[in-house]
Amino acid sequence: MKLSLQNVVKRFGTHTVIDRASLELDGVHCLALIGPSGGGKSTLLRIIAGLEYPNEGRVELNGRAIEYDDEALLRHRRSIGTVFQAFNLFPHLTAFQNIVLPLEKVHGRTKAEARELAEGTLRRFQLLDHAYKKPAELSGGQRQRVAIARAIAIKPQVVLLDEPTSALDPEMTAEVLELIEELKGEGRDLILVTHEMGFARRLADQVALLANGTIAEIGPPEQIFGAPKSEVTKGFLSRVLKY
Repeated sequence: MKLSLQNVVKRFGTHTVIDRASLELDGVHCLALIGPSGGGKSTLLRIIAGLEYPNEGRVELNGRAIEYDDEALLRHRRSIGTVFQAFNLFPHLTAFQNIVLPLEKVHGRTKAEARELAEGTLRRFQLLDHAYKKPAELSGGQRQRVAIARAIAIKPQVVLLDEPTSALDPEMTAEVLELIEELKGEGRDLILVTHEMGFARRLADQVALLANGTIAEIGPPEQIFGAPKSEVTKGFLSRVLKY
């Protein structure tokens, strides 16, 4: 994965959420975004996904600038798999239908192609026995696995995960984190917003700490967690790793 952010700014009204964020990464399979709540992590992820428009700056993914007009954004969004903390599954559809629907309606697959892809993906994630259950009939971990399966089924250039375990209990958290680790092991490119510091340290190739809308520090996990340079990074990690 190649990612370039050049002086990206995002404001909501008079509030600046992202304040001239810049980075240059190449050959990275997993970028973890960490930092305090309200620091801009999820907003930055949504900008990379093409779900929010930056007020200023430029974003490039894999050598191609994200153009913020309707037609270009539609193409970009179709190439991205996005997983949110609240699952975002259609409650009236089964797990199988939740995967089939975007393949047909958004990605132009035939009904037969969509069904074959959905079945194969559910099998891959050990969810085939739950294919015809609706989200309310699934555990939190199963719902998040279906959401990840839906994101993977479209064969995206990168998968973006926004706090994918924040709504889960510890056992379900471990289940989902193991699945994400498997995806990284398969060579998939991931950008992950997480509060799981141990997981970020083990999985990420690069870790970026966002605070007050800026990237306070970026580097390999051994630097960020073992020898941080920024006082902001040192202060954040001293608090979250204290207990």
